[in-house]
Amino acid sequence: MNRLKNKIIIVTGGSGLLGSNIIDKIKSEGAFCINVDINHETTENLSLIKCDITDTKSIDKCVKSIIDKYKKIDGLVNNAYPRTSDWGNKFEDIDYQSWQKNVDSQLNSYFYFTQQVSNFMVKEKFGSIINMASVYGIVGPDFTVYDGTSMTMPAAYSAIKGGLINLSRYLASYLGQYNIRVNTISPGGIFDNQNPIFVDNYNRKVPMKRMGQPDDISPSVVFLLSDEASYITGQNLAVDGGWTAI
Repeated sequence: MNRLKNKIIIVTGGSGLLGSNIIDKIKSEGAFCINVDINHETTENLSLIKCDITDTKSIDKCVKSIIDKYKKIDGLVNNAYPRTSDWGNKFEDIDYQSWQKNVDSQLNSYFYFTQQVSNFMVKEKFGSIINMASVYGIVGPDFTVYDGTSMTMPAAYSAIKGGLINLSRYLASYLGQYNIRVNTISPGGIFDNQNPIFVDNYNRKVPMKRMGQPDDISPSVVFLLSDEASYITGQNLAVDGGWTAI
């Protein structure tokens, strides 16, 4: 459909489960998509950029290289998911320094990447920014879905995703005068070969009786990046099979 024809779009964490699907969908709509990830090397055309989003100097270098080569950035999808090795510890077992590092790595890096990109978008008076959040930034976790497993919902995850949703509202209000739109997408549980007990628990509780797939999420990203959503900003779109409806 070419809804993103000739647009330059950045996706952070583009090599992951959701990120790779989002990039494929964006490309299918005619955009040049830049995969910003720590797990590959930078290519000459910048379709891949090696960047550590937890490092401000790495972000600065990344954004500058894109501007120098393409002279514009039309969209940014903050999707990367950096976390510590002890991610997933139960609340009572979370080390305070780990909590601090996870908030810094995720919430604060999204802030800085957005700030640097939006500084350029302000000059161009155009742009769309999407922050990937979660249903657990909207509602509290249902811990019964973890019954019979060793899994849990990390406390920092809820804090970070909830923070991203309201940060996006702030940015939508602040940047709207420059024709820059900022929205959030909150996926429900995405199937990733989790413990079958967890999957069964989840499927029984969600109204649509199944976990989400990456293909369920990427179309909403394309829509919010496109000119079809030119009057939509400050919104949080839950793509969750009805999880937050009950």
